[in-house]
Amino acid sequence: MENSNLSIRKWFLIMLFMTSTKKGMSACEIKRQMGHTRYNTVLSVMNRIRDVMGKRDSLYQLSDMVELDEGFFETEVSSRVRSKLKRGKGSQRQENVAVMAESVPLEDLETGKKSKSCRYFKMQVLDNHSGNSITKVVKESIDEKSIVFTDKSSSYIDICKYVEVHLMEKSNAQVTIETLRWVHIAISNAKRTFLGVFHKIKGSNLQRYLNEFVYKLNRRYCKSVFERLIVASVFPYWYNND
Repeated sequence: MENSNLSIRKWFLIMLFMTSTKKGMSACEIKRQMGHTRYNTVLSVMNRIRDVMGKRDSLYQLSDMVELDEGFFETEVSSRVRSKLKRGKGSQRQENVAVMAESVPLEDLETGKKSKSCRYFKMQVLDNHSGNSITKVVKESIDEKSIVFTDKSSSYIDICKYVEVHLMEKSNAQVTIETLRWVHIAISNAKRTFLGVFHKIKGSNLQRYLNEFVYKLNRRYCKSVFERLIVASVFPYWYNND
């Protein structure tokens, strides 16, 4: 809110609209609900709020047992690049995202049926050119005493250096359903939300939309996400970095 010409009332209204639904609201819809005239102003405020959501979740690390996999999210590209698009993996449309989930195994004492309960998630766009590699993300996002489950991708070889135990399984349908169940559920829900609400997302803004999705997902049992967001917006993040 610092150095903003927008009134604090309008900031609070935008925060309230963003946290009023699980799926989220587009800038166009919030602009219409508020009766505001400028789309870019509303979008700018929403992106700053998404940055705060990301900063808040970055204060915490996942621990215990953690599922880890990568998802490819389709983003909007400029018309200049569109004619030179590659297909499939490696396409300019596809952004690689590391998805992590704190997964706790459960067992029904009567039936013996095993399942998993999920607590918290993290999603981080990967970009090796900027140094944001999978090993860097693991080091920053997962507690070093954790047990991490992944498939046998070659990009996960060095993860064992940063966690207590690293277990790898060959990728197949059973691994997707059981071992990496929650990360794939999160990837599917995020893609469905982005496609249904926001339609097209620029690659440079994808992390912000992931911040919003994960922030609300991690607080799915909170009575008021809006009140938690107020606390997050006034937290002294600069102090935590000292």
